[in-house]
Amino acid sequence: MAFVQGLELARLQARISTDQLTIADTRQGHPTFHFRPTLTIWSARIRPWLHGRGVKNHFENQKNPILCYRAVNLLNVKVFFMGPLAPVWLATVVFAISAMMVGLMVGTRGVHVAVTTRGHDLHAIQAAHTRPTPRVGGLAVVVAICCALLLGIPNFPKDRALLFIASLLPVFIAGLAEDLGYRVSPRGRLWAAALSSMVVVFFMGDWITESGLPGVDLLLAFAPFAIPVTILWTTGLCHAFNLIDGVNGLMGGVALMIALALAFMSHDVGYQPVMVTSLAVAAALAGFLMFNFPKGQIFMGDAGAYTVGHVLAWLGIFLAIRSEEIAGISVALLFFWPVADTFLAIYRRRASGRRHDQPDRLHVHQLVMRGLEIVLLGRGRRHISNPLTAVVLMPLAGMPVLAGVVFMDRPIWAALSVLIFAVLFVLAYRLGMAYVRHGRRGRAGRN
Repeated sequence: MAFVQGLELARLQARISTDQLTIADTRQGHPTFHFRPTLTIWSARIRPWLHGRGVKNHFENQKNPILCYRAVNLLNVKVFFMGPLAPVWLATVVFAISAMMVGLMVGTRGVHVAVTTRGHDLHAIQAAHTRPTPRVGGLAVVVAICCALLLGIPNFPKDRALLFIASLLPVFIAGLAEDLGYRVSPRGRLWAAALSSMVVVFFMGDWITESGLPGVDLLLAFAPFAIPVTILWTTGLCHAFNLIDGVNGLMGGVALMIALALAFMSHDVGYQPVMVTSLAVAAALAGFLMFNFPKGQIFMGDAGAYTVGHVLAWLGIFLAIRSEEIAGISVALLFFWPVADTFLAIYRRRASGRRHDQPDRLHVHQLVMRGLEIVLLGRGRRHISNPLTAVVLMPLAGMPVLAGVVFMDRPIWAALSVLIFAVLFVLAYRLGMAYVRHGRRGRAGRN
């Protein structure tokens, strides 16, 4: 599949979009360029570069030099933003949107804190903070991602971009309602996530078709099997990202690593839509993390966690099904940490006789945070143990991401990595539990 590359001026001149530049006949019979808006920024620097590549002669041979000059200015800007640096400029804009929106929310906290915090937050079982904190940081992240899709992703048609934005709505609305205290049950949020995935499957026509594993691929070739598996995978990932959103910087940091990994992998195989979109997601998350880590001035919230999980899950699927060099199991390996924590939570709750959707305080990040307080920091140091937990866990969560990138075209090695990391994850959790219990008994004995 051929993709438009950088500054191929001949193609670009032939494909100037009609919503920005149209040709009409003047009274003299010569072509005139009408466009909206008239953009002239950076033209002083770009025009000499364009002149050396034939753009000057193409336009200045026309009989209306003023209008043709304005058309060249527009083309300058279009080339500037559609060239090799387009992902950088788009990521910069997305980062600015996210950071400014989150900063505004933090700065006006006193105005909306009664609405954007849940009154029972500080007494929740999984609470890891000590003061009421707005939970709507995900709103800024989602708006920034949508802006990136609307501004234009190379080789990603606008109709598909709008459909993908529409797919975000069910899971985002359900999460935002929960953030604002309207009590949407975990099952309701899961159904909303499933509905979001159904929009992609049935309106965009995409689902998981290969994993890189021969036996599994035979089953995935059968659509009535592959479609439910796809919906289950993407819905589970939405919930998994929400489960690891328990301490400052952890969920945002893990999502940032996965987004950058997807960007690298898609760049390596030349698939621009996922590369640029992944960089935009990473930029939006970076703008949020400026205010979330380490002080936790604002939280991602369910709306952000669920929606980011949905976006990353589908970016991984888009990459795997459109690139023969990328194995689906390698993409799945990127998401190992949230998936492993989710499976552990389900097993732990079932083993203790509780419902799988009943919250507890035994997630990995909660175990590490309590271990730091019991063994090292002491009580009353939550403002230190909370961000320090993310610092401890980020390298561990990043190891499967790195393995997924290294083995992106080696499905057997990626599958073996999943098994190895699963064993190590369970062993580390058991050792951590034993260490915390031993430290608690030792502290009790000293007291």
